[in-house]
Amino acid sequence: MSSYGDVPGADEPKPDPEVTMPAEPTSSRGFFRPASAEHAVLITEAAPSLDDQHRARVRRYTFIMAFRIPCLILAAIAYSAFENPLLSILIIAASVPLPWIAVLIANDRPPRTKDEPSRWDGRTNQIALESGQHKTLE
Repeated sequence: MSSYGDVPGADEPKPDPEVTMPAEPTSSRGFFRPASAEHAVLITEAAPSLDDQHRARVRRYTFIMAFRIPCLILAAIAYSAFENPLLSILIIAASVPLPWIAVLIANDRPPRTKDEPSRWDGRTNQIALESGQHKTLE
C-alpha cells in the first residue's frame, strides 16, 4: 500500500547506472597543444632564471669558439693544397677575432622587453648643483 505522496515503485531496487570512463586525451591539432611533463606551460612573465641565462651564454660562446679550430685546420689544408701562404694567412686572420667576438656575444644580456621601463628621462638641461654665493668661514 502506498500512502499519500509516495512514489509508486520507490521501494523496488534500481539497476546500477552504466558508468563510462572518458577516453584518453588525443593530441590536439589546433594551436593549443596539451601540456606534458616535458613541456610545462609557462604561466608567469618572470625572466628566465640566472642559471638558464648562463647556460645559454655558455652555449653561444662554445658554438662561436667551435669555429676557431676548424679555421686553423682549414688554413693548414689550404697551405698544403694550394701552396699559397696568403690564403692561409687570410683564414687565420679571420679566426683571430673569434674569441673576442665570442666573449662579447656571450656576456650580452638578454634583450629588453617592451615592458621594462626606460631609465633615461632626458634631463639634460637641469643643473645638478646650484651656483651662487655661499658664506665662508675665515
